[in-house]
Amino acid sequence: MLLSLIRALRAFRDYQRNLAELSQLSDRELADIGLDRSDIPRVASGHFNG
Repeated sequence: MLLSLIRALRAFRDYQRNLAELSQLSDRELADIGLDRSDIPRVASGHFNG
């Protein structure tokens, strides 16, 4: 149970970090890598099939 909690906390921390980094990119930079600003939450969570 403790291990599950630790994994969940790590996943949340990783999501928050990815979200912050992607949010700092300009619209042009996002477009260069094939993303739109609305894609950020999905990509940050690791559920991207792009």
